[in-house]
Amino acid sequence: MGERTARTAAIEAIARAVAEAGLESERPREGSFLVTLPGTAKLKTLVWLEAGPHSLTLTSFFCRQPDENHAGFYLWLMRKNSDMYGMAFAADETGDVYIRGRLPLEGVTPGEVDRLLGCVLTYSDENFNGALERGFASAIRREWRWRAERGHDMRNLSAFAHLVPGGDAD
Repeated sequence: MGERTARTAAIEAIARAVAEAGLESERPREGSFLVTLPGTAKLKTLVWLEAGPHSLTLTSFFCRQPDENHAGFYLWLMRKNSDMYGMAFAADETGDVYIRGRLPLEGVTPGEVDRLLGCVLTYSDENFNGALERGFASAIRREWRWRAERGHDMRNLSAFAHLVPGGDAD
């Protein structure tokens, strides 16, 4: 299969997988897809899929650089990489964290795209709170106190109640 034919087939496979999954998506330019994945811990995960001349690149922002515990935060994420399929956590030059993957165009099928999108959602959603606990615990405690003092809703902080002495989300 030639380079152009492989890319065209990959683009068609991505479009089909996204449509079959009923996912919200945009196509800002030829060969690029911005797909929105609904989550639980991380409510929305955006994934860029870009079919280049030789490979499909997948990029998803995970979280900004941590406020604290940098070594523990990044070490925890790097340990997660060994169990991840087709992608890994990676930091940019500022320390912001992404989930990145690359696949040869010949391996891009609707089933594989669906699998990769499922993996991104799983890795993003299942690791989000753990990452926040490790890199943003002080900010979470401050937010908890601020909301508690003002009687604000605590539901979206309930997963972090264990970080706050006497924390109770009710």
